[in-house]
Amino acid sequence: MREIARYRQLDQSQIGQTLRRLRDRIAERFPGSGLSNVAGELVSLSDEAFDCVAYLQKPNWPIRAAVGIVIATMVVVVGLGALSIRLSSRVNSVSELVQTLDASINDIVFLGIAIFFLVTVEARLKRRKALGSLQQLRSVVHIVDMHQLTKDPERLMSPQPHTSSSPARPMTPPELGRYLDYCSELLSLTSKIAASFVQSFNDPVVLSTVNEIETLVTGLSGKIWQKITLLDRATRSEETAIK
Repeated sequence: MREIARYRQLDQSQIGQTLRRLRDRIAERFPGSGLSNVAGELVSLSDEAFDCVAYLQKPNWPIRAAVGIVIATMVVVVGLGALSIRLSSRVNSVSELVQTLDASINDIVFLGIAIFFLVTVEARLKRRKALGSLQQLRSVVHIVDMHQLTKDPERLMSPQPHTSSSPARPMTPPELGRYLDYCSELLSLTSKIAASFVQSFNDPVVLSTVNEIETLVTGLSGKIWQKITLLDRATRSEETAIK
């Protein structure tokens, strides 16, 4: 059963190991490139993200104890107040009964709101921390997209004269294909890091943010694979022409 359970959730150690291997692959293939620096930064962010996930999974006992004490105090105070009013006053008319019931209902409603606010303090603090880490991961996704933005395989299929503002394109078709593939892998691993936040922390806001990141990654990965497909077609056409 334990062996089966291993394949029902993301393994943070495996994600980190895969990400470090990808960082080394990029650094070896494209030493000193911006993409290798992004991969190195993502490794650091993954460590911070997994620390945050560990924090989300553990109960915050100091906050829970403080909330429990405050709620118990509030309930005791409200109960003693209601008891004192009941003992010290008599209802002589229907209007006085209605006023007493109205005041009691208001006290109960306000007490319920206060208890709800206190009970959700821990979840809101964890949500804020999780959203901060997810925001950094979303930024990395956009940075990876910026790095692949100018890697256009159409230049190989229909080369145009360069202008003074044209980006440098020193890569060969195999190198360009490898670069785009690395970008796709970085996006995929970033999405997996984000998904690890909702494995043990059931918060609708965090889940919505993770879904947004995954949707963004899916869209950008689709663009990258369109470029890889065009590059593959261009390479095959060139090989056919040579033969």
